[in-house]
Amino acid sequence: MTDKALTAKGERRNIKSEAIQSGVVRMVSQGANLMLKVGYIAILARLLSPNDFGLVAMVVALTGVFDVFTSAGLSSATIQKHEISFEEVSALFWINILVGILLTLLCAASAYPISAFYHEPRVLWITIAIAPGFLLNAAGVQHAALLERSLRYVTLSGIDTGALCLGIVAGALLAFRGYGPWALIAPILISPAINSLGCWIATGWIPGLPRRGANIRSLLHFGGIVTLNGLVVYIGYNAEKVLLGRFWGAGSLGLYTRAFQLIGIPTATINNAVGAVLFSALSRMQNDPARLRNFYLKGYSILIAATVPITMFSFLFAHEIVTVVLGSQWTEAATIFRLLTPTILVFGIINPTYWLLISTGRQKRSLYLAFAIAPLVIVSYCIGISFGPEGVALSYSTALLLWLYPHLAWSLHRTPVSVGDLLRTIARPWTSGIVASAGALAVQRYLGPEVPSLLRLLAGGVVLTSIYTFVLLFVLGQFKLFQDVLLSFRREAGAGA
Repeated sequence: MTDKALTAKGERRNIKSEAIQSGVVRMVSQGANLMLKVGYIAILARLLSPNDFGLVAMVVALTGVFDVFTSAGLSSATIQKHEISFEEVSALFWINILVGILLTLLCAASAYPISAFYHEPRVLWITIAIAPGFLLNAAGVQHAALLERSLRYVTLSGIDTGALCLGIVAGALLAFRGYGPWALIAPILISPAINSLGCWIATGWIPGLPRRGANIRSLLHFGGIVTLNGLVVYIGYNAEKVLLGRFWGAGSLGLYTRAFQLIGIPTATINNAVGAVLFSALSRMQNDPARLRNFYLKGYSILIAATVPITMFSFLFAHEIVTVVLGSQWTEAATIFRLLTPTILVFGIINPTYWLLISTGRQKRSLYLAFAIAPLVIVSYCIGISFGPEGVALSYSTALLLWLYPHLAWSLHRTPVSVGDLLRTIARPWTSGIVASAGALAVQRYLGPEVPSLLRLLAGGVVLTSIYTFVLLFVLGQFKLFQDVLLSFRREAGAGA
């Protein structure tokens, strides 16, 4: 890859069409990844015990904080900066590698303290085993950022899916052969290795040696704020796992983390599909507020339109989802799953504001928001911990719902987008979701508990989706919005043919 390819000169490209094409490709890819992850969870839930999941969750809850530093926020810096040179990206690459080596050593060194903290000797070797994953991740950070910067999401999505598949296959084989928690560790090492290798091959870029002349101070400052933001958010959103593991043991933590992982898949899938594209495109539009606002609201409309029915469906059919995906032996996780479902909607509403803030250079405000929300959710965990996993799930969801409006008001203050804009955007999907939920609930009641869970799930899903789509597109007039998105995608695809 040449120096010119690394530098965005600000030419007037059709960023909207490119972003729409990238977003559609990303959504399709993330949909495939969603099915792969759910299938993987379903297989492992039938081969491993809650205790196996709990042991790995104990380690990841603490060592996962190192993962925040893997990119050191430098991938976001590469994407966000309007113009960036070969020397600057090379310097950032070597910083990522140095950080990756340091994190690997720190993770391995923390094995004994983590084992002592939980009073669980089995987590010692698990901690050591996952340590190389940090270096494997770091090796591909800048290469993946260059693909995102160029909106090459077809390539990036293919790499992500391929790496996920290979990791899943390795984990499933180990589970079948009776390796217990080690089946969960294999994807942690294999997937990032394949992902980094794929990004190297796709970009064709070989980093140069670090040079003193590379002016990266502003990039390091940006990356430092993004990293600190990620650290605070990680602590806030993962402290409950440490508390549950410490006070309730691996079994209870295993139940909670299975429900938490299932509930987090829609949020992660939608955010990964739309968020990265949104960030890349908005970064190119940051000097054109009117254009940025128009594009952001259209992207937000699509994201919320996908989030609302998933939230409603998860809440209504929590028992069926857990039974079908995890198996009847995990039914205790169904209540936890249902109590966590409001978080799907909350994150669907607030996560896009993060991409708006950092793409327009307001990363400090995002950091201040993180400092506000982390203590709030940690206090909620402390309130709920005495009631076990269910109490933690309820208090966590309640805290996020209470935080929703203050978050929007603070995030959007003096940006091109207002709170009113978002509320108007949310209103139509929300109304459609309520109507569709009534229909799905009627089907659920009509079928009754004696009907197999899979049939209730399929029937309820078809009814909810059909009613929701009809009401949103035709009754509330959102058909033209989605038609414009599809036409833009087709024009861009045709131009590239």
